[in-house]
Amino acid sequence: MLFKSLPLDPALLRALQELGFLHPTQIQQQAIPPALEGRDVLGCAATGSGKTAAFLLPILHQLVAQSRGTTRALVVTPTRELAGQILEHLDALATHTGITAAAIYGGVGMGPQERAFRQGVDVLVATPGRLLDHLKQPYASLAGVRHLVLDEADRMLDMGFLPDIKRILKQLPADRQTLFFSATMPGQILQLSRELLRDPVKIETDRVAQPARGITQAIYPVPQELKAELLIRILERGDMEEALVFTRTKHRANRLTEVLVARGIKAERIHGNRSQGRREAALDGFKNGAFRVLVATDVAARGIDVEALGHVVNFDVPAVAEDYIHRVGRTGRAEATGEAFTFVAPEEEPELRAIEKAIARRLPRVTVPDFDYQAKPAQPLEIPLADRIKEIRARKAEERKRAAEKAARRAGATESRAPARPAAPRDGAPAPRTRAAAPARTDSARTGSARGDGARGDGARPARGGEPRTSEPRGDARRDTPYADSGAARPRRRRGGRGRGSGGGGGARG
Repeated sequence: MLFKSLPLDPALLRALQELGFLHPTQIQQQAIPPALEGRDVLGCAATGSGKTAAFLLPILHQLVAQSRGTTRALVVTPTRELAGQILEHLDALATHTGITAAAIYGGVGMGPQERAFRQGVDVLVATPGRLLDHLKQPYASLAGVRHLVLDEADRMLDMGFLPDIKRILKQLPADRQTLFFSATMPGQILQLSRELLRDPVKIETDRVAQPARGITQAIYPVPQELKAELLIRILERGDMEEALVFTRTKHRANRLTEVLVARGIKAERIHGNRSQGRREAALDGFKNGAFRVLVATDVAARGIDVEALGHVVNFDVPAVAEDYIHRVGRTGRAEATGEAFTFVAPEEEPELRAIEKAIARRLPRVTVPDFDYQAKPAQPLEIPLADRIKEIRARKAEERKRAAEKAARRAGATESRAPARPAAPRDGAPAPRTRAAAPARTDSARTGSARGDGARGDGARPARGGEPRTSEPRGDARRDTPYADSGAARPRRRRGGRGRGSGGGGGARG
């Protein structure tokens, strides 16, 4: 079957031909026709089988003839990497259509994303958390959405996004088309699909979720403490030109990357604690060959799409079979071939048996010639948790110490700039006479002598008892000065008397 046999818009067929896509995959053959008719679709297919094009092509076909300026399609996906991957594919397919799209995810500024909402791009590809952040603002609306896609629904459920998904659904029109895709179909996903879909077309390319057929899988039994050395040996032998390596935790990803770099292997890591910029730089460097090894955690497993990736290594056995399928699905994509190796320590055998039961096959065991499986590692890969906590506390204490020292230096600098106080008099010595500082000159003090009001030019005047006295507000200075030394009663100002600048003191006639 050829793509040109499907009733797709000519602009989309042209893009497919330019991209080199001539034959639709199995999931595309079954999902695109009913989706073009506006039907809801429930699709289950292995990672790498072409699900992204299976939902993008029918949506783009329906959007081509519609007016611009309103968001009409929403794709919800669990990770930033996957959102970026879908946007990249969408832009490639829509290159001749004029359809616009934007990705909405965390870790980056909200400004460009806000502009996408305000401009009304045709398609939004979003992660649940950041999308809800925008929906709290008045500029964000999904009232025009007519096509909803839930991609990698099982992963969103695993990551706890179900409440967020339900909040997003409340913002959408009830009259819409929903396309629901997942690599696996556990019971909770089926229940959710029954709540969201209306008379859907059900597509299941594999009766039981399986890795793609072009993937060669193998098990490497090895002690836990020798996994890093085994990986280095395989890389040094040239058995793998490049490898995407999955670890159980972020700490192990960091440590494995450090060990590889120390042994002269160009490697980088990608996980949830890395900033979006660093994650993108690591992935781009792996794609262009700057890094031979990319170490990742399961959070990033579904957003990594590397063309012709030859090898995936499960450095740690995944806890559930679904994660194994998604990990190894990074290779052998789009009906290509690839290899997936899993390092299994004795204590990980139960997880391996569960995986083999899920995929309904026993995987071959492989040993590496000339590798010493009894060797003692130079240093442990994983630093014990107690030591890590101790290191963190020491670092925090050092940071607090430096902050206190910096505050003390600032305080000392402030005191050194303060004016010195006069020395205290010796016993029996008269106190030194000080002269009061002249206050700032007011308008009345500068012009008083010209008016004849008796105000001194420096703004100060003698008061009763001969004590120096500072100037008061302007009006009081004009009225009080002529009577300050005589003690005469101060005349009361008449209502309607002469105002400022009339001569005489405070409006009294001379």
